[in-house]
Amino acid sequence: MLIILSVVLLLVLPGPWNVIGFAVVLALGIGELFVWNTTVKRHRRVVGAHTLIGADAVVLAACRPKGQVRVNGEIWAARCEAGADEGETVRVIGRDRLILNVDRRAP
Repeated sequence: MLIILSVVLLLVLPGPWNVIGFAVVLALGIGELFVWNTTVKRHRRVVGAHTLIGADAVVLAACRPKGQVRVNGEIWAARCEAGADEGETVRVIGRDRLILNVDRRAP
């Protein structure tokens, strides 16, 4: 955003102020990019099926013991040993390849 502002200042301001404004705002913009880049590098992305463990899921097809659940907008095959009906909320307790192991939530 600051880089765009620097170009606008270069075109709008008169005399030597356009170059001075351009240089100052461009330097601030580059500094902002540097700070943002170092901040982002510290945070690692958390991805993969293991991130679903502990999440709540809604049963789409009754799990007796196999069925389907929706977790974070994704549909997964699931296994629930205790059994769960359609519309119930269950908790993901583990996974076995592409099948999530779920358990009924305590009321």
